[in-house]
Amino acid sequence: MATIAVVGGAGQIARLLHPRLIAAGHRPVALVRREEQAAELKEQGVAARLLDLEAADVATYGEAFRGADAVVFAAGGGPDGDIERKRTVDLEGSTKSIAAATEHGIKRFVQVSAIGVDSPLPDDAGDVWKAYVEAKRDADAALRDSDLSWTILRPGGLTDDEATGHISLAPELERGEIPRADVAATIAAVLDDGRAVRRQWELVGGPTPILEAVTAATAGR
Repeated sequence: MATIAVVGGAGQIARLLHPRLIAAGHRPVALVRREEQAAELKEQGVAARLLDLEAADVATYGEAFRGADAVVFAAGGGPDGDIERKRTVDLEGSTKSIAAATEHGIKRFVQVSAIGVDSPLPDDAGDVWKAYVEAKRDADAALRDSDLSWTILRPGGLTDDEATGHISLAPELERGEIPRADVAATIAAVLDDGRAVRRQWELVGGPTPILEAVTAATAGR
């Protein structure tokens, strides 16, 4: 059994991920902002610890990661709303997680990013969208520059549809949508797969069963 610290542990993807990790024999530890979130998750059989992503320093992140064998960064300020939170959550939450994992010898790190963030922004991109894309892009770059055993997943537009169990997975894909449940299943699939280490993939709905898609992507097909 591995202990998996899930940053953004009360988010929509994380809530779908926790039961998959448990089913795989792991122990997810949801890192959440509020006591009521922790209490709710504990009622569902998920361990939880408090972590204010924006206020906490690297040492506090390290305390929250205590005993973890891997980190999943699934937090995000979203593409709408407050520009400042794109920096404090999407970027600094990630970089502080990377630093804390490095300091505490936690090698495995899976990060949920967003499709197309390395592409040039259109001239009419709004300030909030620009801040979101830049935060995700810079967070991914920081992770790639680390010595961690990382995997970066860049899903397309997220939906609340039921899981299909089928995806498209490649370094670059046409934009598309994907159910959050299939993103969670893909995180769980790559987490234990050594072939996925130091790989970055975009992820949308598609025709291929998830495990087959991971195998094909690791083979470069």
